[in-house]
Amino acid sequence: MNDLYESVVIIILAAGKGTRMKSDKAKVLHSLSGRPMIMHVVETAVKVTGKEIIIVIGNQAEKVKEVVSASADVKFALQKEQKGTGHAVKCALPELSQDCDNVVILSGDVPLIKSSTIRDLIKDHVNHENDVTVLGVCLENPFGYGRIVENKSGGVEKIVEETDANEFEKKINTVNSGIYCVKRDFLEISLSELKSNNKQNEIYLTDIVEVANNYHKKIGVKSCEDQAEVMGINTPQDLLNIETMQMES
Repeated sequence: MNDLYESVVIIILAAGKGTRMKSDKAKVLHSLSGRPMIMHVVETAVKVTGKEIIIVIGNQAEKVKEVVSASADVKFALQKEQKGTGHAVKCALPELSQDCDNVVILSGDVPLIKSSTIRDLIKDHVNHENDVTVLGVCLENPFGYGRIVENKSGGVEKIVEETDANEFEKKINTVNSGIYCVKRDFLEISLSELKSNNKQNEIYLTDIVEVANNYHKKIGVKSCEDQAEVMGINTPQDLLNIETMQMES
């Protein structure tokens, strides 16, 4: 395996309740093409990194752990309370190995992401010597996604969630996929500074971009050409749509 990927740890966020699935089953355990949704993401991660994969679990933690452990050698971190994506990643920090240089963060409910896309994200991050690199995608209808707000010089100013966006920001079509590559040292610094001062009262991982700007760190956006790769599953209809897309591909 290329040295570039040997020092990368992958964190997969899989602690959410998934209330919109209207099911007693943990969201990431819903079946997609005959396998639990989370396993699609885990198997992709295994193809990328030579280091550990850490899965952040919370809702139905033991069941998720049991299902994943049966098929993959991974570590687990427990998020006892659902306080947002930033808090979830913070829960995984103690599991990072000492020789980890960069951390890729994936979502357990974004199952179509390809290993080649993650590798390209890492390459872009390392080659440009970024502190934070966001995987972005341009959508015709960006409703529900965090918008990537650029500054006057074309750099990334911040990522603003749908619920916190103003009318101007809601018109932005470049959105955050929820997938990142972050320098390990900066990740630890930035997570310690995140606050829950938003309408959801959660600690957003997206706010590390604003922290990076405050520290004059280098932030990049890597574009994902295929929007299907970064489609998240939040409802039964989303699951059906993605299952249909897989059958047609």
